[in-house]
Formats: sequence, structure tokens, C-alpha cells
Amino acid sequence: MIDLSRIVKAYDVRGTVPDQLNEPVAEALGRAFVQTLRSRGEFAERVVTAHDMRESGPALAAAFAAGVRAEGADVVEAGLGSTDLLYFASGTLDLPGAMFTASHNPAQYNGIKLCKQGAKPVGQDSGLAEIRERAQAILEGRGEPPAGGREGGIEQRGMLAAYAAYLRGLVDLSGIRPLTVVVDAGNGMGGYTVPAVLGEGLPLTIIPLYFELDGSFPNHEANPLEPANLVDLQAKVRETGADLGLAFDGDADRCFVVDERGEAVSPSTITSMVAVRELAKTPGATIIHNLITSRAVPEIVREHGGTPVRTRVGHSFIKAEMATTGAVFGGEHSAHYYFRDFWGADTGMLAAMHTLAMLGAQAAPLSALTKDYVRYADSGEINSTVADPAAKLAEIQAAYPVPVDHLDGITLDFPDGSWVSVRPSNTEPLLRLNVEAPTAERMTALRDEMLAVIRR
Repeated sequence: MIDLSRIVKAYDVRGTVPDQLNEPVAEALGRAFVQTLRSRGEFAERVVTAHDMRESGPALAAAFAAGVRAEGADVVEAGLGSTDLLYFASGTLDLPGAMFTASHNPAQYNGIKLCKQGAKPVGQDSGLAEIRERAQAILEGRGEPPAGGREGGIEQRGMLAAYAAYLRGLVDLSGIRPLTVVVDAGNGMGGYTVPAVLGEGLPLTIIPLYFELDGSFPNHEANPLEPANLVDLQAKVRETGADLGLAFDGDADRCFVVDERGEAVSPSTITSMVAVRELAKTPGATIIHNLITSRAVPEIVREHGGTPVRTRVGHSFIKAEMATTGAVFGGEHSAHYYFRDFWGADTGMLAAMHTLAMLGAQAAPLSALTKDYVRYADSGEINSTVADPAAKLAEIQAAYPVPVDHLDGITLDFPDGSWVSVRPSNTEPLLRLNVEAPTAERMTALRDEMLAVIRR
């Protein structure tokens, strides 16, 4: 018997196929999804589904749909799509949704990202724990019987053209100067969505890298957060003299940017740039940033008349704060970008379009444009395996008599403006370290000092 607690994570379902995630599990999760939403009074009698390019996706999506239909609900099958395309479908159709993807995980994985009507998130505290319990009971033969009445129907409905038109309506790129853009899709869903959104009719020359949809990821992992996976993009930008490069992860909900020199642009910098554009459109608005984005982000937001709000790391926290505050935009250092105009959900494509619009509206190269948004040196996120994360956090806090907050793990604030964040993983015995300092020398010294404490 499969233990669903091993694959139902804090924000989604993710496991290896078929030993952890298979068709009976997907069907049970489909039934449990409907049961849970109904029990909470949050159901619309239809569910929209989509899947990425992984080989196991269509069968898992079909099994999930069978579970939904067994509960008397209808299914709208959007078919092949990116995660933000599924959020678009959920938002525009006002339906709960299920996206079959394991994002950047290796080929043997697949997973499910669930959302309520209007692309509202489903996490452990907003239904996912109940879904897991109900699905486990179904698999063990002790679950609720399916709701009486008819079996639900099924409808195929392609959403790509409507998704592309919607994004183009939010950011008009038709009047920018001509730009040459290298795009590395990593054999993921960017190869499907980029041509539709950034293709015909725009002053963009797209140089494609790895647009062939292939869930075995034959060229490199579809995880641009790892520097090794940006090497091909950086080389192609330099080789072609392109204006910039874009790299999407496997399900194309995250986007990373490199400048005309092939140098990576920090997601914190992109967050600041997009925030400035959103504040120009909505003066005085609220901007969300998580606690490991650069301190430059809230500084720049305030300088442009906005209100920055700091949150924990993780999309469920960002989306909840977006809803509570009415924020127009939110950014994470992992390159997830959230927009009020996109139902508060994350879309890397829209962040990429804002970047293209900002670059194309003036003559300077991207490296010059970003200089005004880079103020500090950061380490990026560094993971360390530890035996007892809680004890190690206590040890670190005791060793440094500086102000500390506990919003997510611990964040230490040093008198010179440097800060250190150490957070435990939700699913593994890991501590995640982020360091930022006024100079690269200070950042390096503080990073090495903290790693020595964490790993000793």
C-alpha cells in the first residue's frame, strides 16, 4: 500500500512513477479532491486539468479525471500545457484545477498541483491534508462511496491561444525596439508556450534552445536555479550577440534571465524592475516579497511610493498575502512571480514580458538597465544536510548576539546591513542558507563562516 504522506508535500503532490504515483493513486486523488471541495462548500461541479510533456502525464490526468467523474463532476481537459496555462484556465473559467507536472524534478517523477476556483492555492492548511487523508482511505477501501447520481462528463478544450492573447493584452510588446532573445526551454513546456506568446507579430527574434518537448530532459535538467543548467543559454547569448536570454523550468512557471553578456540577472532584480512597472500603473500599491529576496526590493518599492510586505518562502504564503493585502505583484528569489492581473497566481512568462517591455522601451543594454536595481552581494541558496535542523538553528542563534526574527527559520541582522537566513526544508533534513551583504568580500566571509557552523 502506498503511503501518500510520502508524496503529498506542503504545496503539491510529487513522487516517482509508478511506485509512488500511479493511476490508482491519481484516481483516488481525483475523487478526494471533489469530496474535499464539496465538504468545504468550494466546488463548482467541474474541474479543469492539464499536463506537461512527461510521458506519464496523459495517463495520470485521465485517471484523475475518472476519479472526478466518479463523484458526479464534469472534467474540462485542457490537455498539454504549462502550469501557468492551467492557472489561466482555472482563473478564466472560474473552476478548480489540477496540473500534472513535477516541475524541474528528474524524468522519473511526476506530480499534481491543485488549485481552487480562480487559481486559489491548495496547500496543507487549505485542503491538501484533507485530500491526502480521503485519498488514503479510498486506496485502503475505507473511503466514502462515490456520490450518487450520474457519472460526470468530459470536454476537451484547448487553452493555448486564449492564454497567449490574455498575456499579450496585459503587456503590449508591439511598440518596443527590435530585440533578439535566446530562449532555453530545457525540453519543457516553454517550447510549447513561448512560440504562442512571443512569436508572430512582435518585434522579437527568438533563437530557440531545446524547444522539443521531451520529459526525459536529454540536454540538461529543466531547473534554471542551478547555474550548470544556464551554461548553454549563456554561451548562445554571447555567440549570437543577443539582447538577453530567458530560461524556463520544466512546467514553465518560472523564468530566469541572463543579460547580453550572458551574466545571470538575480530574480530579486527582476522583482524590483517589475515592481517599478506595476507601481507606475498603480501608484501606492502593495508589493509582496519573500524574506530571502534582496533588501534592495523593499527599498526600491518604498522609493517608488509602494508598500512592501515581507512573507515566508513558498507560493501558498505569497498567494495568501496577495489576497489579504490586494497586492498588485509579488516576487520570490526562486523566480516565481505573482500578479494580481493573473488571479494572484505565478507566471514566469508575464515576468519575462515585463522585462522585454522595459528593455525594449529604451536603448541601453540590459546590463546597464539592471545596475540601478543591484545594491548588495548575495550568496544564492546553499543547502546543507544536517542531522537535527532544529538544534542547529538554536546553535546558530546562540552563537550570534544580533537581532533575529523567526518568520521562517531564523534571519540574523548584522550591524553593517548584512543578513543571514537559515531555513529548514519542509520535506528533507536540510538547512537552506542565504546571505546578503554590502560587499562581495563581506558576503563571502559571512557565507563561509555560516557554512562552517552549519556543517561542523
